[in-house]
Amino acid sequence: MDENSTLRLLEAVKDGSLPIDKALLELRKAPFEDLGFVKPDYHRGLRQGKSEVIYGQGKTKEQILKISEKFLEHGQDKVLITRMSSEAADYYRSEKTSFTEELFYDSLSRVGIAYGNGVSRDNADDGAGTIVVATGGTSDMPVAEEAALTAEFYGNKVERLYDVGVAGIHRLMNKGVLDKIMTAGVIIAIAGMEGALASVIGGLADCPVIAVPTSVGYGASFGGLSALLSMLNSCASGVSVVNIDNGFGAGYLASMINRK
Repeated sequence: MDENSTLRLLEAVKDGSLPIDKALLELRKAPFEDLGFVKPDYHRGLRQGKSEVIYGQGKTKEQILKISEKFLEHGQDKVLITRMSSEAADYYRSEKTSFTEELFYDSLSRVGIAYGNGVSRDNADDGAGTIVVATGGTSDMPVAEEAALTAEFYGNKVERLYDVGVAGIHRLMNKGVLDKIMTAGVIIAIAGMEGALASVIGGLADCPVIAVPTSVGYGASFGGLSALLSMLNSCASGVSVVNIDNGFGAGYLASMINRK
């Protein structure tokens, strides 16, 4: 149950369309339900302002569908699913129920968004600033799209700047690119190899920069560890760092900052 569904419940009690005992029953179903394999947190939205997100990796396609249905059934308009396999997406579309209407799925980032009946996919809030998602190279795009789609899921306007790494730094210094960096509300800098992009952007921008190291690189990059350490040791002020390949974490944090 999120803030909107709770408000609708209270309004229904106020106008007399929902008896108090029925409303009490709805509240008793919260804050979680034991489904055996999972305990979905229906009060996450009330506590934190954002409903629980499904981490799809390691879950079966049946489990992902069941959890999504439960969230939608309890008044959530849409559900974000990260690290979702294409097999799970196909299964969801073939087995969806009366609570589900549509599944958006991006195979590059493996992000899925399950929508409830009658919910629009267009939820950008023009009142918030712009989140810029920049990558060092094309190989960083799966992580970047996870970050970008997460930020868009929470109603943010997102600008993508891909393949602007320091190996060809003139691409970053292009006026059109530089203008977007200098007018951003928050920047997510995503890079593998030596991870230098975050420091360079941090030295140009006047907004918070969230650095995301990726596991892109040759053997001595140690699966992203070298980029992680470079970003942690950045001399640019205002740079924070999330875990390796954690596009979701960066997109979520950027949204929290952008919408304050």
